[in-house]
Amino acid sequence: MQLIWMTALGVGGATVFGAMIGFLFHHIPHKWNDAILGFAGGVMLAASFVGLILPSLENGGRYGILVSAAGILCGALFLNAADKLTPHLHHITGVEQEEHSHNAALDKIMLFVLAIAIHNLPEGMAAGVGAGSGDWSNSMTVTAGIMLQNIPEGMIIISPMVMGGVRKSRAFLIGAFTGMIEVIGVLIGYFAVSVSASLLPFAMAFAGGTMLYIISDEMIPETHSHGYERMATYSLILGVIVMLSMDYYIG
Repeated sequence: MQLIWMTALGVGGATVFGAMIGFLFHHIPHKWNDAILGFAGGVMLAASFVGLILPSLENGGRYGILVSAAGILCGALFLNAADKLTPHLHHITGVEQEEHSHNAALDKIMLFVLAIAIHNLPEGMAAGVGAGSGDWSNSMTVTAGIMLQNIPEGMIIISPMVMGGVRKSRAFLIGAFTGMIEVIGVLIGYFAVSVSASLLPFAMAFAGGTMLYIISDEMIPETHSHGYERMATYSLILGVIVMLSMDYYIG
C-alpha cells in the first residue's frame, strides 16, 4: 500500500503545487506555457508506452496484442465520450476570451476547470493501474509523467480564475479539488487491478490509451495554436528523451 499512497500523493500534490506556482505568475506567456506543456506531453508519451502499453503486451499472454489494442481503443473511446460533455482545452484557455462580459468569461473559466477535473480521473486511474502492477519502475515512470503534466495544468487553472474575479482562497480550493479527483482515480485504478490480476494487461492498455488521447487531442493542439509550434515540438522530443533516460537509469 505504500506505493499506492506515494502515487496518490504525487499526482494529486503535483496539481496543488502547480496551483501554488500559479499565484506567483498570474499570466504565463504562451511561448513558455506551450514549451512547458510540450515537455509534459513528451514525458507522458514516453511514460504511456514504457510504463503501460509495453508492459501490457508483455503480460497479455498469447493474445497480448489483441488485449492491448482493445484496451488502447477503449481508453480513447472513453475519453472521447467524456469530451462530448466538456469543451476542448485549447478552445478556452486563451486570455483573449476573458475580455468579454464578466459573467460569460467566468462561465468559460469554470467549464475549463470542469474539463480539467474530468480528464484528471482517467489520468489518476492510469497512475493507479501502474501502481497496481506491482512493478516499482513502471509505476514510477507513469507517476512521474503524470506529475510533470499536472504541474503546468495546476498553474493554468489558477490564472484565469483569479483574473475572472474568483477569490484567491476559493481558486486554490478549486485547484486542489481537481487534484483530489486524480487521487480518487488512482484508488479506482489500483483496486480495479487488485481485485483481478487478469484485468491488468487490459487495464494498463486502457490507461495508456487515455494518456495517448489526452496528448493528441488536448496537449498538442494547445501547444500548436499560438505560433510557437517549433519550440513546442522540440520540448516534446526533449520530454520523451528525459523520460526514456529516467527509465533507463532508474529502471
